Amino acid sequence: MDSTESLQFSLCTQLNQLDAAGWDTLSGHHLLVSHAFLTSLHESGCVTPQTGWSPHYLLMHRGATLCGAVPLYLKHHSRGEYVFDQGWAQAYQRHGLDYYPKLLCSVPFTPVSGPRLLAGTPEDRVLLARQLIELTRSNQLSSVHVLFPHADDRWALEQAGFMMRQDVQFHWQNRDYASYEDFLASLTQQKRKKMRQDSRKVYEQGLSFEHKQGLEISERNLDFFYRCYANTYQERGQHPYLNRDFFARLRDQIPESLVLILARQQGAYIACALSLRDKDTLYGRYWGCTAYVPGLHFETCYTQAIQFCIAQQLRFFEGGAQGEHKLSRGLLPTPTCSAHWIADPRFAQAIDAFLHEEAGHVARYEEVLSQHTPFKTRVD
Repeated sequence: MDSTESLQFSLCTQLNQLDAAGWDTLSGHHLLVSHAFLTSLHESGCVTPQTGWSPHYLLMHRGATLCGAVPLYLKHHSRGEYVFDQGWAQAYQRHGLDYYPKLLCSVPFTPVSGPRLLAGTPEDRVLLARQLIELTRSNQLSSVHVLFPHADDRWALEQAGFMMRQDVQFHWQNRDYASYEDFLASLTQQKRKKMRQDSRKVYEQGLSFEHKQGLEISERNLDFFYRCYANTYQERGQHPYLNRDFFARLRDQIPESLVLILARQQGAYIACALSLRDKDTLYGRYWGCTAYVPGLHFETCYTQAIQFCIAQQLRFFEGGAQGEHKLSRGLLPTPTCSAHWIADPRFAQAIDAFLHEEAGHVARYEEVLSQHTPFKTRVD
């Protein structure tokens, strides 16, 4: 049967109108593209036209069957994306052109790679990618961007004519460590000594740590967490991207996915890190504190997270965007990418040249990082 037979595309502005099970099947049950996670963002008011994120989910039906979808937003700014294109927007402005609004395929405020063209076959993913371009053209928008796609999506996007942008994150991998000490033993003597010294300095200041999951996380814990999370933004004179209601919805709808690491000093909580987990991976996401203690951030967000992964036998810990300082903690450089289609051929040509040059810088950066591995040289 022709794959385009009875093919229909439409846009949906209310994800809660779609069947959750069907959506999650299309997304491969990836936690951060799940119906529950995305609807929590929408229904809490964090992702709305008022915040500059207008949901316009692309749906592809074959007959009556939903066979493809794309988490898609009409964006009026570039905040909360973790792939920086403000320079492109400024170039448009200098030439008297509008860069915004633009189309964006991503998980809002979440620099985690995952499925973006939600479909069961490579051919259908290509059809979705091409439809993104058609939407951009027909609505006379400047561009469409797909952030942190999986490898399967990348192939489809390249087939459709998207330009690729390279970047690097830092991820930790569990090599079947029996304990945290087993992990430390895999590091070079210098890195192992430094991590132990840093942890000792934290503990010498009277710190202790608690790991809580799911419904072990109380409303009072969430209140404290949100106070810390909001404080990290307020100290920089910014408003938090996410509100308290969003985290309450996560606890209500997917409590088994929440992990809270709390730091206590002299009987009182002073810091915490809230992460999300699935059966294989811990996604480090949100952090904050009410008091400054040297080394507290690294201990809470990275050392304790790695200890949690080892205890829970999780395979990976993704430490979020940027941060070559994570390398010394055992998080290794991991390639990521984004995909871009620019309507104006002049800007498309200039951006394509920029991306090729940037890719060379990223490749050299990865090469330099690979020469500074924190791990002992393995002899197989």
